[in-house]
Amino acid sequence: MFAVINSTIAYAQQEIPAHAKWGKVAIKETQAKYPQAKIIDYLHEGREVTKDATIEKFKLWLKQSDKEFGVHVRIKFATNSNKVEKIEIQETTS
Repeated sequence: MFAVINSTIAYAQQEIPAHAKWGKVAIKETQAKYPQAKIIDYLHEGREVTKDATIEKFKLWLKQSDKEFGVHVRIKFATNSNKVEKIEIQETTS
């Protein structure tokens, strides 16, 4: 016979980082540009805020066949409206 014990489990509420939305965009755009590659790592490198625009910066590490390489993704958007103005993806060797 099994005894059932009532217990309350408290979960720490985790805040979703502000850059999470843009990280999804960075991943989606990278997958579109490199459809044969697998994204194996992800890093949010920070954000730059100017008067009217914000740039979210990410580095993703990809593997395609036997080649591994990084890409820098920069997403520029209007700070007030979150409307994307420009997305840059540039390969890096480091």
